[in-house]
Amino acid sequence: MHSQFFVAAFGAALLLTGAAPVYGQAFADRKSALVDYSKADSEPRKACEDLAKFKAKEIAQIKAVPIPAGGAAPAYCDVTGLLSPEIAFEVSLPAKWNGRFYMIGNGGHAGEALDDAGRLAQRNQALQLGFAFAQTNTGHDARKEPGGTFVLSNPQKAIDYAWRAVHLTAVTAKAITKEYYGRAVSKAYWNSCSNGGRQGLLEAQRFPEDFDGIVANAPWVDQTGFTIGAMWNQKALSAAPVTPAKLAMVADRVMAKCDAIDGLKDGLIDDPRKCNFDPRHDAPACSAGSDGPDCLTPAQAEAIEKVYSGPMSNGKPIFPGYMPGSEAVVQGLFGGGTGSGWLNVIVGTQPGAVPADFNLAENTMRYLVFTPPKADYDYRTFDFDRDIHLLDAWSKQADAKNPDLSKFRKRGGKLLMTYGWADSILQPMAGVNYYEQASAKNGPETKDFFRLFMVPGMEHCGGGIGPDRHDPMTAMIDWVEKEQAPASMIASRVVENKVVRTRPLCAYPQVARYSGQGSIDNASNYRCVAP
Repeated sequence: MHSQFFVAAFGAALLLTGAAPVYGQAFADRKSALVDYSKADSEPRKACEDLAKFKAKEIAQIKAVPIPAGGAAPAYCDVTGLLSPEIAFEVSLPAKWNGRFYMIGNGGHAGEALDDAGRLAQRNQALQLGFAFAQTNTGHDARKEPGGTFVLSNPQKAIDYAWRAVHLTAVTAKAITKEYYGRAVSKAYWNSCSNGGRQGLLEAQRFPEDFDGIVANAPWVDQTGFTIGAMWNQKALSAAPVTPAKLAMVADRVMAKCDAIDGLKDGLIDDPRKCNFDPRHDAPACSAGSDGPDCLTPAQAEAIEKVYSGPMSNGKPIFPGYMPGSEAVVQGLFGGGTGSGWLNVIVGTQPGAVPADFNLAENTMRYLVFTPPKADYDYRTFDFDRDIHLLDAWSKQADAKNPDLSKFRKRGGKLLMTYGWADSILQPMAGVNYYEQASAKNGPETKDFFRLFMVPGMEHCGGGIGPDRHDPMTAMIDWVEKEQAPASMIASRVVENKVVRTRPLCAYPQVARYSGQGSIDNASNYRCVAP
């Protein structure tokens, strides 16, 4: 049974706005997942209902209900409740336990319903494999308090969202698990994407004892830097709107120029940093006074270049832009269509439409950056030379930029980060830059506990035009429990339920190179080498 934990661009846009959960890739091939770890034989030492009496300082409400086996889930004990003031949590405890703890995170500004279908799928898969499973909404219900508006009812919810709720839930859930089975969790794992990746990094940075292994997929490393970048893009593209047809033309030009830079023409840009695409010179220019679907006006070319380059302040770059190739035309967009990965994410498709990235940034500015909130804040008043430090206070709460992982490393923790080079939701270089900063801070042995895997052609958390489906969780468990550090992972591209291409994902900075023999769609014909 293949995992469904991947998303196309529109789905990812919904993830960012908090309208749907983040689907972190996990156990991509159920048949091979955890072959060596499948023994789940620990049984409960007390009745499920007795957990309703469990006491802890932060627990405001708790109930426990035994759930019989049915559908996709085995029998389990479902423990739900509230941690003060309004942090909803769930701990799901299988009748046969493998001794491990598994927790997932949240998308965008969080607040997802814990019984959302996507979250239930992740829970059920974890239970099938014998994990104790936990999740939280981070302290608010997005159906009632959308975006960042949750701070209006209680300012404490900002801190709960930023970092407190995940930590409290992890500590409480592990204590409940120990109470139920009569022994402590042997190993604890985190796996999530986007904002959930940010949450995972913060756990390693702030609470190194919470998890033994953390998989942070496409982490929102720098929430405030992203916010500045999204306002930068919105200002540029509002001044010079770009149509879907023009984006498709630009995508074709990018691929034509950069596909073969790695020595193989295969429809993938292996490392877009080597793609020196300039829309002002490498795309057709509209003749003076004209504006057609197959050309760019000078203003449109400049706007697209600003998206690639990222925001500037006082003449200096302050945050990465998006990579050439992220504007690629992808299948399965918006529930079945086709279009650029930038559509409805960076670029609005209708006059007045708010792209997902900007919607998220505007909510962050209005409700989380300003204290008290400024619900009517107009981003057009933001001065990129003068105002970037307005976000400093929120950065200290929400950003996962601290490269010092010495405490996590000392206690034996392992961190695995993935990022799609074609991500159009979050900037891939934010992940690369963080890894390189952490490597500089933690020394040459950083690879012994922290590894990064870049995925050519992959969009946000999954999807895109490249092999995107992979299994970082089994790789992580092998690393934690067998001391087998992952040198590579196999990724598959699946079209209509058929694997059409496989490639190795190499531990950064290594890259996959074709041997020169055999199918270019077979991972066995590649090896990981220094770039």
